[in-house]
Amino acid sequence: MSRRCLRILVALVALCSGALSPSAAENAGLDRGTAITDPEQLRKLDQHDALTISRLLWSERNANFPLTTDMLFAWLPQLARIQPAIDAEFDRYVARHKADAPSETIGAGEGFDVQLFDRANLNSRDTRFVLAGIVNRMDRAYVSEASCGEIRLIYRLARFETNPDGGKTASRLPMTFNLVLKARDERQTVPSGKPATCAEIARRWLANDNPLDLVEQLPFPSDAMLDRIETNIQIAVMPKSASHDFRTDYLLKVFKYNPDTKLFEESTLENQIDRDRILGDDALRRDFKDWLLAPEHFGEFDRGTVLIPEKFLAKAAIAPTPAGLDTSALQPEFGLMQGEGKGDPAFTDSDVVGALKTASERGIGLQNIRSVAGFQRRLNDITCAGCHQTRGIGGFHFPGVDWLADKPSTIVPASPHFFGDQVRRRDILTAFAQGRRPDFSRGFASRPQLRGSTELAGTEYQDGWGAHCYLQPPGSAGADKSFTSWTCGKGLACQAAATSTRIGMCFVKTR
Repeated sequence: MSRRCLRILVALVALCSGALSPSAAENAGLDRGTAITDPEQLRKLDQHDALTISRLLWSERNANFPLTTDMLFAWLPQLARIQPAIDAEFDRYVARHKADAPSETIGAGEGFDVQLFDRANLNSRDTRFVLAGIVNRMDRAYVSEASCGEIRLIYRLARFETNPDGGKTASRLPMTFNLVLKARDERQTVPSGKPATCAEIARRWLANDNPLDLVEQLPFPSDAMLDRIETNIQIAVMPKSASHDFRTDYLLKVFKYNPDTKLFEESTLENQIDRDRILGDDALRRDFKDWLLAPEHFGEFDRGTVLIPEKFLAKAAIAPTPAGLDTSALQPEFGLMQGEGKGDPAFTDSDVVGALKTASERGIGLQNIRSVAGFQRRLNDITCAGCHQTRGIGGFHFPGVDWLADKPSTIVPASPHFFGDQVRRRDILTAFAQGRRPDFSRGFASRPQLRGSTELAGTEYQDGWGAHCYLQPPGSAGADKSFTSWTCGKGLACQAAATSTRIGMCFVKTR
């Protein structure tokens, strides 16, 4: 194998599995003020009474202890609808696979061709959710300015077993449980007795270096602060076989809190386009095209702040990993663009060119989408599934460091996508803290905005080794305007990381 081929192979593995993890020095400080990711701090916070799921959701019972999963879903009435909804998705997944590949076996355990997540782990006295991270998402305040964005408590499922000598061992399982709180309750007050402001909340995060102190200042969540629960489960592993390459599928679900019923109820996933339903319904396909290409929505789509109406969205998503960079049915938008799949697409090239022209005529400044290829990439990464397929660690953007182990097996707590976005998120916190109007826009999931170019320069997030870059096709008249800024740093060269895409990766130049 040539040296160049070997480098490309390494890059492809990195894209699929997150193996190109940044060094500790590279990511140190990028999440300051925006997230709590340190394993030792999280170990202490996991033992903090106020941060157990039972305490957060069962305050009237003063449940200052963690619940194992056999009690969690049975004892907390708010969670009553979560397990049945997950079970239904498993049943649908199994039925689809049996229909598509009747010769393959599917079930929980290594003896099957398709190895399912063992749902017994969600009803066991030996498993519970441990705190894997706390993330400030005030950058999402554009969804609801009154709530000042969100605070996410990320929990990872873990199994605890007793050894013959009486000791305990713990191992993490491939599932996250995110409790999403509104960053602000309008009834919340600061020490002065006045209502808390977005500026005050942002200043606490930016100024406080002690997570325990910060948690003490966070208000005990009332019903008004509960927003939703997000679950991500590695639903199946498919070892490499004669019929397919190695793949893992991740099931994404969202449960929105209903203060009237006091239940987390199954909900659509934000911007998760229901591709099959849209392509199967001519009227819905036309409505989706008209809505998204309307100038006001097209501008929000470009900036990454669009909120697609629920009638176009799905209540579950399967995110296959690795999906690769080549266009394929593994990507959520496949078939919606001209030239993909069979049948009529939702968007032709001329539709996109026309929308770009209209936006220009109306003075709508576009930051990311400047070509058909840029529109296609945004259509993928705006979805939950498409974002999870972008520079993730497997199917998770935030698995957290395994602080349960004596020697943590995960070197970094989150994906390159997560760390590359922290500069933008901190800029928004700083704007809030200073009383300025934040810029909520975001770039493509694969590449941070240039506003972070100084702090991220030379890292794998921006223009260093491992960063995504743009390859101009040989003999083409000009570069694709959506990706001309995707360059490599000094001493690095852009090389193809897939067969048909224009997106490559930055490598050290060799003779």
